Amino acid sequence: MTAKCVFLDRDGVLNEEPTNYYLYRPEDVQVPTGVIEGLRQMKAAGYLLIVITNQAGVAKGLYSRQDVLRVHDYFQNLCGGLLDDIYFCPHHPDHTTDSLLRKPDSLMIEKAMAKYGIDPSTSWMVGDRERDVQAGKKAGLSTIYLSTDPNTTDSNHHAINFLMATDFVLNS
Repeated sequence: MTAKCVFLDRDGVLNEEPTNYYLYRPEDVQVPTGVIEGLRQMKAAGYLLIVITNQAGVAKGLYSRQDVLRVHDYFQNLCGGLLDDIYFCPHHPDHTTDSLLRKPDSLMIEKAMAKYGIDPSTSWMVGDRERDVQAGKKAGLSTIYLSTDPNTTDSNHHAINFLMATDFVLNS
C-alpha cells in the first residue's frame, strides 16, 4: 500500500447540505466557496480523492442509483474531473437489511483502500457527521469533522470550512 487518499463525504462537504429534501438533481448542487480550490490543492499534493456517501433515498424509492451518478458526473464537470471515484450506499435501515456499506461502518472505505492500494496511515476522512468520523476511524484514517459547530466529535481535527480541512491534510 503506497497511495494516500482523502475520502470525502458528499452532502455537507462537497456540496451544501440540502434542507428538507434529498439531493438527486444536478441543478440543485451548490458548491461551497473553497471546495474546488481545496480539491485542486489536495490533488496537486498527490492525494487520491474518493467520495464516500450514504444515499438512503435510493432504498426509500425517492431517486435512483443513476440519479446519484448524474449528480456525481455534474460535480466532476464543475471541478474538472478531480475526483478519482465514488462509493455510495443505497441502503437504509428502515427499508433494507443491515448493511456494512452504510456509514458509520467502513466497508465502502475498505473496498476503495483495497482497489487503490491506499495506506490508511497517510489518508483522511472529511465529513460533517459523526457517522463519517466513525467510519474513518474504523478504517484507520485520520479524521476531520467539518462543521461550524464548536462541539466537535471524536475526530482528530475540526474545521469550519473546506479550505481549513485542506490545510490540515496538507500540513500533516
